[in-house]
Amino acid sequence: MIVLAGVFGVLAVVLANIWLANQRSALAQSNGVQASTLVVAATPLKFGDTLSADKLREIAWPAGSVPAGAFKTVKDALAGNGTRQALQTISVNEPVLTSKITGAGQRATLSAVLGEGMKAVSIRVNDVLGVAGFVFPGDRVDILLTRSVRSNDGPEKSFVDVLLQSVKVLAVDQVADESKESPTVVKAVTVEVSTKDAQKLTLAAGAGQLSLALRQTAANKGETTERVTLADLTGDTPDDVAKRQAELDRKKAADAAAAEERKRADDKIDGLAKAVESVGSKIDQLNKAKPAPVVAPAPQVKEVVKYVQPEQPTRVTVGVFRGVKLESYEVPRQD
Repeated sequence: MIVLAGVFGVLAVVLANIWLANQRSALAQSNGVQASTLVVAATPLKFGDTLSADKLREIAWPAGSVPAGAFKTVKDALAGNGTRQALQTISVNEPVLTSKITGAGQRATLSAVLGEGMKAVSIRVNDVLGVAGFVFPGDRVDILLTRSVRSNDGPEKSFVDVLLQSVKVLAVDQVADESKESPTVVKAVTVEVSTKDAQKLTLAAGAGQLSLALRQTAANKGETTERVTLADLTGDTPDDVAKRQAELDRKKAADAAAAEERKRADDKIDGLAKAVESVGSKIDQLNKAKPAPVVAPAPQVKEVVKYVQPEQPTRVTVGVFRGVKLESYEVPRQD
């Protein structure tokens, strides 16, 4: 046991000397590097927060590793005529860069977030087209266009195209804060696109229905897409779809012809009913104008003969020829 204790003691001394030598070497190397300072966030900042001295602080930073757009002192970060505001979320101890804040006296608006040569365009969405409210500022989406086109020699065809890919979302409704976490159903989404893509979006909004497809955060590369039609949903060929549509059109035309035939038959029955009513009226007029018969007195027998007006029938029988067949109808008599 004494021998083992001695061995471990010697080993501990050797390891301690090695560690101290490494520390002295690292300290010597650091003394040769020129030190600088860097301004970082002292408190969490979100979109629209105004920068102030109590929200920033300076930390030591190697002079050769200062990121582009960084500030060396808090005074430099707050310099200028007016205050500065955060354009995106900045965590504690995260460097404050010029790309993350506004210029002096500027407000945190979408125009300050836009990249050079880019435009902000808003598209109308609902709870389904907007991915149920799970699209947040800073996400990337694909924009799909659904439309229907009727050709001159065929039925109407519906299809979906991928209009734009990997488009950055700037704001949902009037919220541009990327720290927003709770999903909300929105009515409009504002995206960042080039001038030509802005023209495409404006034209597509009137040509069909726009939908959003949320992309993976790291999937910014474009991918090969193709048009999807109704035939792709069922596996039918275009000829099958055309035949099915033609059958539906024929059925619709047959139903319309049958309805028109029923209307003509109803019109004929209405005409017959009016004719019967007119004949009945004339018969009533003739019966009222007929003079009472004169009865000569019989010899040797004195009796009085009175004319009794016959009771008018309540129903009248009307005959109608259908081709060579006579059909009889009883209709109510109208005085």
